[in-house]
Parts: sequence; structure tokens; C-alpha cells
Amino acid sequence: MKHDVFVVTAAYGNDTVLAMGGQHKLLPGIAGSGASGVEIRRELLTETDLTRLPELARAISGHGLRCFYSAPEALFAPDGTPNTLLPQLLAEAGRLGAERLKLSLGHYSPAFDIATLGRLLMSQPVRLMVENDQTDCGALAPINAFLRQAREARLPVGMTFDMGNWRWVGEDPRAAAVALAPFVDYIHVKVALSLDNGWRAVPPQTDGRDWRRVLASLPGDVPRAIEFPLEGEDLAAVTRHFVALLQ
Repeated sequence: MKHDVFVVTAAYGNDTVLAMGGQHKLLPGIAGSGASGVEIRRELLTETDLTRLPELARAISGHGLRCFYSAPEALFAPDGTPNTLLPQLLAEAGRLGAERLKLSLGHYSPAFDIATLGRLLMSQPVRLMVENDQTDCGALAPINAFLRQAREARLPVGMTFDMGNWRWVGEDPRAAAVALAPFVDYIHVKVALSLDNGWRAVPPQTDGRDWRRVLASLPGDVPRAIEFPLEGEDLAAVTRHFVALLQ
């Protein structure tokens, strides 16, 4: 089975993307790599870019790519309520033509009345995804509890499973994959390499076969994304190589 592969624009490095003139400059290369889609990062959009999301949407569609949207925001604020920016972020995703909006979980509490979130999401064409980030909020226990509560409440919420981020919170990626597989509808592929000063994201081949074992525990019919650094003199060739590897 051939898998859909997305390329996260931040994989090229934030400085590189900004020096190139923005994420739209990456689209020809991503489309030419054989990828199915692109993950647009809000942190790499200027204020002017945010006013021109429909133009970016047309460019993405014109290259035959699907689109997901990622914002560096948490779903739940420290007081346990939904992020007040959520309606704005969903609207931005809609203008971008994105199928899904990805956020980190944030300060979720099982005591929260999840119906409030449900009312925000039910009328939205964009599907919400929560990701395990590199903070305590991205640990297995809170993510698992939220996704189970959301499913019981029939909320249109899925999970972005970041294979590498589990290392930052001291969790085993494969154990997390087994526990969360029923909720996963998008996979950020990367491996975390242990260094003296912490962890660093690296391409999956650095990890031998372990990354394949994690993938094998996750759904095989969901998109996989390149979220590790893409580096080299020929970025087009590097991108093609890793797209083919993940397909």
C-alpha cells in the first residue's frame, strides 16, 4: 500500500523558509517530490501572509497538494478552558483550504465540561487534531484521557502522533503508539537523538529499524509527514528521497 506523505514546511528550517520568501516558495519542490500534501505552519506566516490565505490556498491547490494547518497554540488554556483563539484559528484554516488544524493539547483536565469545546467544533468543516508536544502536557496520560473523553462525547477530534516528541517527556514511542492507535489520524515522522544537552530531531534512518516498529503499531491508512530536518545541497533530491521512503 502506498501511503500519503505530507511535507511540513518547517522541516527545511525556519530561517531557510523565511530567507526564501515564505512557504509558498516551497510548493513547487514539494509537489515535485511526489508528496500528497503540505503542512503550513502559522509561525512562518507574516501578518501580510495571514491576510492572503486564500491566495496561498489557490497556490497549494494549483500544485495538486492537500493542506493541513499547524498553529503553535494549545487547545486548553492554563485555566482549563478552550483557547480563546480557537475560532480565529479554525477560520484561518478554512481560508487556507486546510482539511485539518493541528494544536498541542495544553492544560487539559478531565473535570472540564467538554460540551463547550463541542459547540465550537460541531459547525466547523475543519477537523481538529491535538499533538503530543515536548512538554508535560504532551505526555501519554493526559492525551489518552482527553481523546477518550472526546470520543465518548462524539467530538470531531483526532490525534497527530509525533513519533519523536515522546522522548522529550520520557515516554516510550512504541508503547504510546499501541495505546493511542485508535485515535491517530496523522503521523509526524521523526526520531529523537540523545545528546549531552538533550534531544534533537533527526531523520528516521538514524534509528535503524525502531522507527518502522513504531509505524507498524499505528494506523496504516493515515497520512505521514516529514517533520525532521531536510538538509543538503540539493533539497529537492533530499525531499524526494524521504517522500519515497515514507510512501
